[in-house]
Amino acid sequence: MSEESVPQQGGATSAGGADGRPKGLLQQMEELMAALDADLSALDAEFQSAGGSGRGAATGVVRSGD
Repeated sequence: MSEESVPQQGGATSAGGADGRPKGLLQQMEELMAALDADLSALDAEFQSAGGSGRGAATGVVRSGD
């Protein structure tokens, strides 16, 4: 994640919400997780459209002599 997407403020109590009230740490984490999920979904769609060869290749799991 790049630095410009992370607010450079002192703490959870100084980060203001849309209505001017401070956001709690849980609210900040939920927003970050939602953004991360959206980014990962976009990357997955891009990978799938590029012709990825399945989930095993995406996870980097290598099986040796079963």
